[in-house]
Amino acid sequence: MAAIVQFDNVGLRYGTGPEILSGLGFALAPGSFHFLTGASGAGKTSFLNLVTLAARPSRGIVRLFGQDTDGLPRARLPALRRRIGVVHQDSRLVPALTASDNVALPLRIAGMAEDEIAPRVREMLDWVGMGPRRHALPATLSGGEQQRVAIARAVIAHPELIVADEPTGNVDREMAARILHLLRHLNAQGTTVLVATHDLGLVGQVPRAVTMRLARGRIEALPTTPRESAA
Repeated sequence: MAAIVQFDNVGLRYGTGPEILSGLGFALAPGSFHFLTGASGAGKTSFLNLVTLAARPSRGIVRLFGQDTDGLPRARLPALRRRIGVVHQDSRLVPALTASDNVALPLRIAGMAEDEIAPRVREMLDWVGMGPRRHALPATLSGGEQQRVAIARAVIAHPELIVADEPTGNVDREMAARILHLLRHLNAQGTTVLVATHDLGLVGQVPRAVTMRLARGRIEALPTTPRESAA
């Protein structure tokens, strides 16, 4: 079975500047759980932008779901992106839409019937503790509340790959634990998960996760020994 994500000698530079990512080579197997760690400024967000097709590599090959994205027609990129659920550091909610309508967006784009969307949105918002604020606009929500809505939006369509950039950075420890539990639950159902985080305590809570450390623009280490910590 093809890797969900595969990088072959990938580099990234912006404009004419030096490469900020260099010689990246790795693969995410279907159903795997990976953490991406590294100091602030190490390039984690740029790395995730390559995975989600928000940026294109300066060199090398990026394959998603077995497809070489370099030769892929631009018209086919949206369909590929819809197979990925993305959680950004900033929530990137649509300001004019309520929490419910933001979470419903992926389902509406996929063409799901409205009578099927409503109960799924209610269930997801209740799960992340945002049920009472389902009709609120993003501007009236705290940073942590916005992040919870963004996570609900990213996972509601059960994407094949979830890419999360510091998903627990703006929430308390209880909600961070719930978010991690949700990601692990989706992973147990076969979803591949990639989480960028600076919280090494978070990393230690997922048995058999693989940790990639980004340093000086390169992947520094790929531990392969499974952790046997409690589930």
